[in-house]
Amino acid sequence: MSRKVPEVPAASLADIAFMLLIFFLVTTTMDVDSGLERRLPQWVEEENEEEIDVKERNIFAVLVNRDNALLVENEYAQIEDLKERAKEFMENPTNDESLPEKEPKDIPFFGEVMVTKGVISLRNDLDTKYGTYIAVQNELVAAINELREELAKEQFGKSYEDLEREEQNAIRKIYPSRISEAEPKKRN
Repeated sequence: MSRKVPEVPAASLADIAFMLLIFFLVTTTMDVDSGLERRLPQWVEEENEEEIDVKERNIFAVLVNRDNALLVENEYAQIEDLKERAKEFMENPTNDESLPEKEPKDIPFFGEVMVTKGVISLRNDLDTKYGTYIAVQNELVAAINELREELAKEQFGKSYEDLEREEQNAIRKIYPSRISEAEPKKRN
């Protein structure tokens, strides 16, 4: 009497594999990288590029070295102090000669307003820690956002986020987000 070896049903193996795949897809968590929201400038053809002369007083220089030390306007500074210094630079409330120049512009909802020519220049070394770089970025963006928020409440009595699009555009013309990021340097 010969015995038959029982066969493993192969039809259900595909179903089991599919269910395992779904189980792992549903139960696995995915880390989401946080990033910086930046609007890139328009592409400019090289032949149309013109030399722009920017006065030293119109540049707020922020440097982060490989040791994660912060140098603001050639002085060592703490990240916690960066936002207030950037706000003062971009606002120039007393028309200080060491802070950026202002030029008159006709802005909807505001009329003729003196607008800063200031630019925040950020540069870091390649060895700068990502966390430090992000912290510096956050402080610089927060400075501009706070200036916009303060102006919105003063002019319209509302938060910047609650304003109509045209009102927000007017405030952005007064306090533009001019943060220039230079290519990181590799130090030996």
